[in-house]
Amino acid sequence: MRDVIIIGSGPAGWTAAIYTARAGLKPLLIASSVEAGGELMKTTEVENFPGFPDGLMGPDLMANFQAQAERFGTETLLDDVIEVDLKGDVKIVKTGNGKTFEAKTVILATGAAYRELGIDREKELSGHGVSWCATCDGFFFRQKNIAVVGGGDSAMEEATFLTRFADKVYLIHRRDSFKASKIMQERVLNNPKIEVIWNSAVEALHGEAKLSGVTLKSTVDDSTRELEIEGLFIAIGNDPRVWLVEDQVALTPEKFIQVEGRSSKTTLSGVFAAGDVIDPTYRQAITAAASGCVAALDAEHYLTSH
Repeated sequence: MRDVIIIGSGPAGWTAAIYTARAGLKPLLIASSVEAGGELMKTTEVENFPGFPDGLMGPDLMANFQAQAERFGTETLLDDVIEVDLKGDVKIVKTGNGKTFEAKTVILATGAAYRELGIDREKELSGHGVSWCATCDGFFFRQKNIAVVGGGDSAMEEATFLTRFADKVYLIHRRDSFKASKIMQERVLNNPKIEVIWNSAVEALHGEAKLSGVTLKSTVDDSTRELEIEGLFIAIGNDPRVWLVEDQVALTPEKFIQVEGRSSKTTLSGVFAAGDVIDPTYRQAITAAASGCVAALDAEHYLTSH
């Protein structure tokens, strides 16, 4: 019987592991067999994580997280959780390799995946001109021509934020009207640096080592045009990874795991959640790490009181 099992190996999961390990709880962290390290494994240079003034590569940052957690006694398992039963006092976690674990508490740090366009070379050019995070990567596009894809509030926020750096921001939307809030639309439409390209979808990505342009296809008449840009920010939403627990814990209307106030407490006793799986708004490594700390402390307090 384990004190703590942590599912997920992004900044939230590893931070929860660091704190629970230092508390002597000997956590088991189950990382994915394929996607260990989370979304930061797809990121090149990280310049905004505190404590690294010269920046570092995303995979290097996650390796540091892991080394620190294991230094304090975290046990790491590279396997996929395929089934959980979290409703009883004893939490049951099953993995793809046929192992079954029992624990008094579980911390869910399964993250969220940015939605992709689903076109050729999208993954290949990720970090080389294609991005899903303006806050993370906008600085690299000073005085460049770039584009944002999307029509909701997130796309409006990304486009507006990116005007701080880029000379020109195209906002590509497949319809003739936005679904974003009125105030966000007004900010975009009144910004002289932003040009909206209506009724268009990105059909192809161009460039060898890095992005140099895209082909746009009209959603009205299927005609195409070329657009020269050096950055493409995809803001069409993200999907929290909740399939393991969606029938056991309460979710928000946006399908993120619901937690109590600023805590990590879910609607199940002894089950806590942290990171992007509870956060539709900020989605930063530093905020995920902070909520991993909260989850670890909540789990520790729970174990002490029980």
